[in-house]
Amino acid sequence: MISFRSAVRSTLALAASSLAIQAVAAPPPVTRDAAFVDTFREIVETDSSITTGSCTAVADKVEARLRKAGYTDAEITRFAVPDHPKEGGIVVVLKGSSNTARPILLLGHIDVVTAKREDWVRDPYTLIEEGGYFYGRGTSDMKSLDAIWIDTMVRLKGEKTGPKRTVKMALTCGEETSGSFNGADWLSTNKRDLIDAEFALNEGGGGLTDGKGLSEGGKLTVLELQVGEKAYQDFTLTATNPGGHSSQPVPENAIVSLARALEKVHAYRFPLQFNDTTRAYFARAGAIRQDETGKAMVALSANPNDAAAEAVVNKDKMLHSLLRTTCVPTMVAAGHALNALPQRATANVNCRMFPGNSPEQTRDALAAAIGDPGVSVELAVRDKPLAKSPPLDPKITGPIEKLAARYFPGVPVLPSMATGASDAVYTGGAGIPTYGVPGVWGNPDGDGVHGLNERIEVQSLLTGRAYLYDLVKAYSY
Repeated sequence: MISFRSAVRSTLALAASSLAIQAVAAPPPVTRDAAFVDTFREIVETDSSITTGSCTAVADKVEARLRKAGYTDAEITRFAVPDHPKEGGIVVVLKGSSNTARPILLLGHIDVVTAKREDWVRDPYTLIEEGGYFYGRGTSDMKSLDAIWIDTMVRLKGEKTGPKRTVKMALTCGEETSGSFNGADWLSTNKRDLIDAEFALNEGGGGLTDGKGLSEGGKLTVLELQVGEKAYQDFTLTATNPGGHSSQPVPENAIVSLARALEKVHAYRFPLQFNDTTRAYFARAGAIRQDETGKAMVALSANPNDAAAEAVVNKDKMLHSLLRTTCVPTMVAAGHALNALPQRATANVNCRMFPGNSPEQTRDALAAAIGDPGVSVELAVRDKPLAKSPPLDPKITGPIEKLAARYFPGVPVLPSMATGASDAVYTGGAGIPTYGVPGVWGNPDGDGVHGLNERIEVQSLLTGRAYLYDLVKAYSY
């Protein structure tokens, strides 16, 4: 969910209203392939949410399409664990002719965030085309890319000449849930050889319009290649007290103690940090802008100690989050009766840790900011690997930029770091550098990702299909 445990699909995108929009040519015309749209429709209309759906059902339909394309038992691997039968996934391997070139992995999650029909304008599990957009749960996050990967594997199988480099696809479940079975984690831990690759292509990149879709007269402003992400971590804050009758209050109250602690967490600002990706992003993205924030971004990338520039940049919540670890209270629970003093009060604090920071370091910083030994700070998530930022390798970036110049002339390609988290934390942690690729684009409002009336522009989906197929061929042929 870059997905999004955190924000919209392209959380690092510039606020389009503050960009200096340049007149650029539209992407080249692309073909609307009926079989591809049918694949997209089938997986969108198969509910794969944790509450009411089944990833295994999606994987069943993907397998049927792969077999129809000619893939055999030896090329297809299904996986699941006994206590999570509905969270199964699928891996398919198209063997290349080279004995020296290492494989490429196409990674995607097929689970989606739950959607309630009564809240939506349209049925979330019926693909509806309207006004130049496809509507439905998962259309943006991330069944659009899943459909492109499936279609890519089908098309590669049908090519007269096979790839030199082995191409693999892994579609997994569990990215959108916490504490449940995660297929990317399971594969990285238990079937590392099956998904072994020189690098992987994943969600997290993309493009951003100026506020309107291209079919509505809008323009693309930026393309992003995600080359890193923050690490997801939850902490449990707990305040305890002996309690007693509510008719006889005492100075120490667990709820009040916790409230004071949360106020301090809210006020605490982690120190500014840069890495190579975010420094390049601030310098290049800032130079595109013609406003005060753009100038401050460039200045800050050159001198991280420029307090005046930081003050300007911090006004933008996305840019503020790119510069540091962030922590925010997300859930609270307290008390055991309406007429009793609380014996316990707890809160979940969700943190997105800047690369290089450990959970223990972040916990200690929170405890120091709270300054109350009566409020404990404990890790709620343990043993999760920390995200590893892949290198800005010209072998990876070169084909992306070359094809972008063809499909999206005049639109800059910028390296980005996601403020959210994705399954790249598992594949990257297992030694497979994982990149979030551009191709499809969205609008600054987030297109309903994780919310109501999720959508993707039809032209975005079709152009992304063409661009990414050519990209995979550029890497593998």
